Amino acid sequence: MGVVIDNTYETVRKHFIQYLEANGHRKTPERYTILKEIYAYDGHFDIDSLYVKMRKAKHAISRATLYNTMELLLNCNLVTKHAFNENSAIYEKSFHFKQHDHILITDNNEILEFCDPRIEEIKKSIETMFDVDIIEHSLVFYAKKKLKENK
Repeated sequence: MGVVIDNTYETVRKHFIQYLEANGHRKTPERYTILKEIYAYDGHFDIDSLYVKMRKAKHAISRATLYNTMELLLNCNLVTKHAFNENSAIYEKSFHFKQHDHILITDNNEILEFCDPRIEEIKKSIETMFDVDIIEHSLVFYAKKKLKENK
């Protein structure tokens, strides 16, 4: 899981309210409920699992509301979307998270996170080499669990 600097619900809620107001979107209880569920979620999630979790918790949220709210949360940088494979999107909360990268274990779709300072050095080297400013990056390693030998 990413390292959180500040993930209190009230902080992200205020950020979301500012975004909604600045962009002329309605401030609805359903949107805040979705935000609260996401920031209570530990790790990565897909929309279907979030929808099922919210229905089990007796939240009256439609799939359309969930998808529409997710787009707003992506646009205001409270959620990050990953496409580790072509079948589905995976999301994670992202407000004030430190940069990290991922390893997807293809045997079981487990997602591991890591942060290696050498990646920042590579990024700086590329910026210098090509005279660019890298504004964002995504690094995913796809791996299989090693078979353990019987000794």
